[in-house]
Amino acid sequence: MKKHNKAVRRALLISLSVSLISLSIKLAAFFTTHSVAALSDAAESVVHVFAVAFVVYGYYLSLRPADEKHPFGYERIEFLSVGAEGSIIIAAGFTILYQTVMSMISGAEIQNMETGIGMLAAAAGINAILGTYVLRVGRREKSMIAVSNGKHTLTDVWTSVGVVTVLVLIHFTGWVFMDIVVSFAVAIYIMWEAYKLLRYSLRGIMDVRDPEADKALRNILQKEKEKGELFVDWHHLRHRTSGNTTWVQLHLVFPDGMSLKESHEKATVVERMMIDALDSDAVINIHLEPHESHESAHKILEGANKRTSLKDYI
Repeated sequence: MKKHNKAVRRALLISLSVSLISLSIKLAAFFTTHSVAALSDAAESVVHVFAVAFVVYGYYLSLRPADEKHPFGYERIEFLSVGAEGSIIIAAGFTILYQTVMSMISGAEIQNMETGIGMLAAAAGINAILGTYVLRVGRREKSMIAVSNGKHTLTDVWTSVGVVTVLVLIHFTGWVFMDIVVSFAVAIYIMWEAYKLLRYSLRGIMDVRDPEADKALRNILQKEKEKGELFVDWHHLRHRTSGNTTWVQLHLVFPDGMSLKESHEKATVVERMMIDALDSDAVINIHLEPHESHESAHKILEGANKRTSLKDYI
């Protein structure tokens, strides 16, 4: 079992508990006012509660160690978790748009606005504190699961702020149509935030290169190559990050006369340098190669694969 990050675990569990309280307040506000904007706010919170529950499940699953069926562990569940949260937010956006259109057709009638405004303002304040806390923990602990949850909570805050604002305007001006306008704006905003979460999820699933990790690794390798004390050259650097682990593979070239023992010792020194250069944990696989006979040694692999060329891998 991987070691629990107590700060992240605490933040996610608090988020789930507080989100249930916030949802209860928003539902009460909707039944009090019958505002479609308040309904859109409550709908977003219903989705948020389910999303947080999935995030908590994904977090605990990501902590499971590698096993026979999952030799690389479970950390990639982070991308699925973030993607699911983004998808759920998209669904909430469409729900809000639907309810808004129905309100336009049937006509909006709002009641008990002062009470509803107080309820929604209280919910917004609670979520503002919660979202800021979870986002800060996620960034400090480099947990994208917590970061996405914190951002989602803060989108909930802006939803509530928009709804409170429109109810205040309606209360003083009587412009009931503002209820519909703000509902559309809220839907578009949360769907934009969802798009960013989905983009992160897709980039992770497709193993898009992390530019910060790439820069750190290449700086170490180039610096040591120029020194010439540990190896002659390097090539075919590849890496991907899942959760808190970066998986790295590369080829290091050593002088032909160097023994396997010495090459391995020097490669291990480079491995430690690369791990220290990254913010995450790392698993590094280094392929040792001779300098002068590098090309001739690989001739046996020519045509070995039927569909995938090995040219860029050897």
